[in-house]
Parts: sequence; C-alpha cells; structure tokens
Amino acid sequence: MHRIPFFLRAIGLYVATAASSAIAMPPVKPVDQVDLPRFMGSWYVIATIPSVFEKNAVNAVETYKLSPDGTIATDYRYRKRSLDAPVKHIGSTGFVREGTNNAVWGVRIVWPVKAQYVIAYLSPDYQQTIIARDARDYVWIMARTPTISQPDYDALVARVRDLGYKVADIQKVQQVWPEPEGGGL
Repeated sequence: MHRIPFFLRAIGLYVATAASSAIAMPPVKPVDQVDLPRFMGSWYVIATIPSVFEKNAVNAVETYKLSPDGTIATDYRYRKRSLDAPVKHIGSTGFVREGTNNAVWGVRIVWPVKAQYVIAYLSPDYQQTIIARDARDYVWIMARTPTISQPDYDALVARVRDLGYKVADIQKVQQVWPEPEGGGL
C-alpha cells in the first residue's frame, strides 16, 4: 500500500473542501480593472481570516513585484505571535488569469496548487484592498499604511460581510512600526 505524505493529503483535502464550499455561494465579483504596476509594492495586512500559515502573525506585510514574464513575485513577511520573534517569509508566485483585467490570480505557494486570489475591492487611490476567494474561507483586508481609521476599517469589514463572509471570523493583525531593533521594511 502506498503511503501519501501528510502534507499532500492535507493539500488535497483543502482543495476538495474549498471546491465544495465554493459551490454553495455565487463567485466573488472581482473589481473591473487592476493597473498591475500601480498595485505592486507593499500592503500591510490590517485584518484577515487567516490561513494556517498566517495564524498569530504580527506585522504582516504582503509585497508584490511584477516580473518580466508577467508573473508576480510575492513575499509575505511576518513575525509569529510577537514583535520579538524572528521575521519569517513565505514566497509565492501570482499568475494573472487571462480575461480578468488583472483582477483574478492564481497564487502558487507549493507546486502544483494555485490558490484563487480575487481582488474584490480596490480603492480608487490604490490605498486599500480586499482579497477574497469564492470558497469564503480566507480573506485579507490590506492597506498601504500599517493602520487605517476606524470608519475605513468598519466600511471594509462591511464589504467583506457583503461578499458572504462571516465577519466574526475576521481577526485584526497587530501592526507596530517601526519595528524594534531596525527590523522594519
């Protein structure tokens, strides 16, 4: 009998669960158009329904860099549980889905799986965004600044609710800048 490594079984279960969950609700509507060069750069994670990798993250920042081949190099930088913890990085690659005006990507952390990435909201000044998934399992509220006003936060959470998410699952991400001992961006 062949043994399938736990990690591969976990990914398979995740993909199957996400696919079955996505059927229950209509797809998340992406924004009409994303100017990729303008979208690139650093985004502070203000709040999230976190993936297993992001639980208890503090000072989380997602940085995008457009590659010459059209893919997007992504670096998720964070500390686990404490500002004193070492900085960790998760790298991934974004692949813009053709015909979506740059608003829907597949993001690959581990080959061959590409997770869905839908830019569901983007402020006209490219200062705040919501990244969602049809499965409504994960969501990211991000901004170009480490903090946002309470009215802005409340409006973004209301948008997430309107997308069909349970807002009780949203967790704020602690952002304290500059980091101690020069650990900033």
